[in-house]
Parts: sequence; C-alpha cells; structure tokens
Amino acid sequence: MSSSGVQFEQKLMWGDAVVIAVYFIIVIGVGLWSSCRNRGSTQGYFLAGRSMHWLPVGASLFASNIGSGHFVGLAGSGSSTGIGVAIYELSATYVLLLLGWVFVPVYIASGVFTMPEYMRQRFGGRRIRAYLAVLSLLIYIFTKITADLYSGVLLLQQAIGLTIYPSAAVLLALAMLFTIAGGLTAVIWTDFAQTGIMLIGATVLTAISLVEVAKKEPNLGSTYEALTQQFFTAYAKGSLTSNGSCGSIPDYALKFMRPATLLDDDLPWTGVLFGITISGIWYWCSDQVIVQRSLAAKNLSHAKAGTVFAGLLKFAPLWLLVIPGMASRILYPDGVKGLMIAVMLSALMSSLTSIFNSSSTLFTMDIWRVIRKQSGEGELLVVGRIFVVILVGVSLAWLPIVGGFPELFHYIQQITSFLTPPITAVYILAVSWKRINEEGAFWGLMTGFVVGLIRFLLQYAVYPQPPPCGSDEENKVPDIVHKVHYLHFGCILFVITFIVTIVVSLLTKPINPRKLIRLTFMSRDEPGERLDQAAEDDVPEHLEYFQSTNSMAASTDKLTNGDVKEEATGADDALPWYRVAVNWICGIEKQSAAPTISDEEKNELMKKNLSIDESKTWRLINNFAAGFVLVGTTFLWGYFA
Repeated sequence: MSSSGVQFEQKLMWGDAVVIAVYFIIVIGVGLWSSCRNRGSTQGYFLAGRSMHWLPVGASLFASNIGSGHFVGLAGSGSSTGIGVAIYELSATYVLLLLGWVFVPVYIASGVFTMPEYMRQRFGGRRIRAYLAVLSLLIYIFTKITADLYSGVLLLQQAIGLTIYPSAAVLLALAMLFTIAGGLTAVIWTDFAQTGIMLIGATVLTAISLVEVAKKEPNLGSTYEALTQQFFTAYAKGSLTSNGSCGSIPDYALKFMRPATLLDDDLPWTGVLFGITISGIWYWCSDQVIVQRSLAAKNLSHAKAGTVFAGLLKFAPLWLLVIPGMASRILYPDGVKGLMIAVMLSALMSSLTSIFNSSSTLFTMDIWRVIRKQSGEGELLVVGRIFVVILVGVSLAWLPIVGGFPELFHYIQQITSFLTPPITAVYILAVSWKRINEEGAFWGLMTGFVVGLIRFLLQYAVYPQPPPCGSDEENKVPDIVHKVHYLHFGCILFVITFIVTIVVSLLTKPINPRKLIRLTFMSRDEPGERLDQAAEDDVPEHLEYFQSTNSMAASTDKLTNGDVKEEATGADDALPWYRVAVNWICGIEKQSAAPTISDEEKNELMKKNLSIDESKTWRLINNFAAGFVLVGTTFLWGYFA
C-alpha cells in the first residue's frame, strides 16, 4: 500500500469541515460521559463492570473489527477483483454465533478476564499463558495498530495535507485519552457512537457512488446492473498489458466461490471454506480484543444477543465497502477521491481504542501480575494505563516502517494464517475435550509456531517477492512457497497442531477432572468447587482474586448509590490539584474510601458473575434471532456463490 496511487483534494470545503467537527463533538462527548462510569476497579476498567447491554456490545464487536484498514483494504480489493473479499465478513457471522453459544458460556463460567488467563485455568502452569499474551501483543502492535493507523494517517495526509507524525499523534492522543480515562466502558460506548457514524456515512457514500455509476451509462438498467457491466471494462490508464493478463477483471469477479488453484493475490474456494474459518475462530472466539467485549455483557443472554447483532451488522461491508470500491474503479480509474473522512476516522478510532484497552488488559493481568504477584488494585489500574502510553510510543516508532509494506491488507492476512491456526486448534480442543493436557497444548503450540515461522521467513526473508504482473523478471520463489496459498497453509498448520496436541496429550498424564469443573463446554454447568491448577509460586488463586476485585466494584457501587456512608479520610482534599487530576485519570480517587462487604454479599456477587443461566424468554428470542441471521447469511452465500 502506498500513497502514490491515491489522489485527494487537499482543500476541505466548509461542509467537510462541519462534518468532521460534528464527528469530534459527538465522539468526545460520548467518551467523556462514559469515562466517568465503571472505572474504579480492575473489573470496571478492564470488563466495564460486566454491566453492558447487548446493543453496545454488538456495536463494539463490529466497530472493533472494522478499522480504517478495512475501509481501504476491502474497497481496494473490491476495486481490483470484485466482491470475493466480502466473504471474510459473511464468514464472520457463523463464527460470531459460535462465540456466543459455545465459547462465551465457558469463559463466563470460568470467571476469567483474559484469554491467556483461561489457558492458565484450563491447563495450569505459566508458559502457555505467557506465550499467548506476548504473541497477542506482538500481533496487535505490528499488524492491527499499525495497519489501521497507517491507513488513517494516509487519509489525513492526502485529504488535508497533514504530515505523517502530526496526523498520527492527533489520532493516537484521542484514542489514548478515552482508553486511559474510562477503560472498556468508554471504549464500548464510543464504539457504539462510531458504529452509527460509520453506517450512516458509508450508506451515503454507497448511494452517491451507485447513482453516479448509473449516470455514466443510463441505458444499462438498474444501478446494480450498470455497476456490474461497467466494472468489467474499467481500467486504470497504462494498467492493461498487451496480452491482457494484467489489469483485467477476472471472470469470477461477482462470485464468492473461485478456483482452488488461485495464488496469494486472490481467494480460492477451498481457502474460503476452511482457511478463513480457522483464522476466524481465532479472531472472534479467542482473541482478547473481541472476547473482552462479550465478557463485558451483563449476562450470557446479553452476550449472545450482542453476537447476533454484530453478525447482522456484518452484512453491511459487502454493500457499504466492497460495492463502493467497485464503483470507484468506474468513477475514478486512476485513484479514489476521499468523500467521507468522518467515516474513516470512526473506523480508525473504534479499532484503536479497542486494541489499546485489550492490550492493556493482557499486559496487566497476564504479564504484570506474574512479575508482581502481590500487586494491589490501585497498582494494576495505574500499570494498565501506563502501558497504553507505551503502546502509543511503539506505534509511532513503527509507523514509518509499515508504510514500506506492499499490499498491506494481504500482508496482514498472511501473518494471521502463519501464526494463529495453532491457537485456534488448541482453543477448540481445550473447550471441547477434557483429555487435552498442558503438555499436549504447549507442544502443539510450539510445533505450530515453528512451522508457521519457517513459512514466514521463507516468504519474506529468504526469497524475494514474486515479480509484479507484466514484468520480465524471473520468479525465483519455489513452488512450495509460491503455490501454497496462505489460506491453504493455514489449514495445513491447523491440522499439524491438532494432531500433535492430541498425540502428546494421550501419551502423557491426564488432568484431574476436579481441576476442570466449568472449564469445558460439557462441564460448563458442573457443580462443585474447582481445584486450582496453578503452581504454588504462581499469582494468587484466581477465583479469590476475582472475588476481591468484585468486592471493590460492589463497594464502589454502594458508595455511588448512597447505600453506605463514605468513610474516606478526605485525603484527596489535601492534595494539590494536579495529584487529584492524576488520581482521577488513573481511577484511584476513591480507593481509600471503599468499604468492605460481607461474605454473604461476596458469595452472591460471585454467583451472579459466574452464572450462565438464561430465562426461557431470552433463550427463545436469541435462538430465533440467531436462526434468522444464519438463514440470511446462507442466502447471500448461495446467491453469490
């Protein structure tokens, strides 16, 4: 991805400035309001107090996924090869329902904050938890953050003439402000607001694009027919070679199911059915950024409804991102003119705030608590916020490097297929089969990581990239690398990890069943007290710590509601104003005032937080809604197959 092929007017009209100003007013207003809620405890900061309604949860799931990189990547792929890339979005619908109906019940019953923490509960020890936490952070920094940030900065650079660092600094500072001050509550509510902005703006963009396409050839029938017919004859100047092999539109541009022999620049149907599903399960069912939103729901019913709503929203990218990309090829064959800066900013900001909050959670709960075993509530809140600042610095430092990667969207998908299938395999086995033990999971992950790393090094370090289309250069990349599509490689990697994990587990000692209560799908309702898997020198036993943090949250709620008289010493009143401000930002201004709650209240709070019970009405509504979304998704698959 480079800026050379994109040309924008660098002078904004007054109407554009008003739209951008309204965007910032809405987002800042929602962010400041939500920053005052659920922020004084680790559960409040990292899980929004587990009090979120299904509507903002679903919107946040959607907005966390749709970043500015999606707008650029999906529209760009739509412009070059048609609607095929939209299959990533429709495939997500199936996996989102898998998250709500299979994975989230297990995560809630286990009472975890993070996905590596679930692995620690499930298998014991620290090495799997540490590996997954570090790997997730690296993936976030070097793919998600930088890809979205680079796309957003490129937009501002071309649209209004800002240079790279001022643009990035403004965007990162705003995202950092909401994440540090309000935690997950602020992130989810700003995601909710920005989802509305994205959908409205993208709808307007789609309507304008289709109308303009129809005007070019008014005799071609409906706007969609005009789009599809003109799309196959639209070329950028100089892109079509003498033999027609470069710059031409493939015959299957309007189909999802494409030849299985396609290479890395397109999507074979075998990779679509299996490879995307494997990567999707990692992203939607075991990645911290996504699962954290579901765990913030007030109960399992709201978590399920949130995944259904997010699945419904995933219908939109085909029409609001890919179709406009196809239209841009007709309207602007030598470049795309930026019309919806606020939409792109919404996508960027929602993605950045989500990643910042989830990265902060991973570092604080899975790395810092291992280093500082007896860290207190206030320390964890401060560390989580400081880590967001560090992330901002690393992102700025990496930004110039990521701009040098060609085909950034495909690069990110390749990295995902090289590193995440082993995680998918282990999570599926961990949730579904008690016989899988720590040794099997660890060596399965290590084997998969080594194999994936070898492919990555072969493709990006040992052999040069294939020459561009139309070049007379010899392709020196061996067939074993060049002709094995990254989605196909992801399938191979998944199978290798799956087999290694099972074999090693069967050859080693099984886990005591009493240590697996409520940690698999079949045992999610199992009664009884679970034995701790942790080693003696590990961090404090999880349920006890979880109980203490919930006690803090409950007592803070009592103070807020006026149920308990405040016993604070008034220490904050004696502090200078800047210390008071820092304490408020860090969420520790009421730490000394929080009263204790009784053991009976603690037990009731624990029971509520770990409950996966549902009312018959909610269960019926969720099942009906899920069926509706499944039917709609399957219809679109069949219609465009």
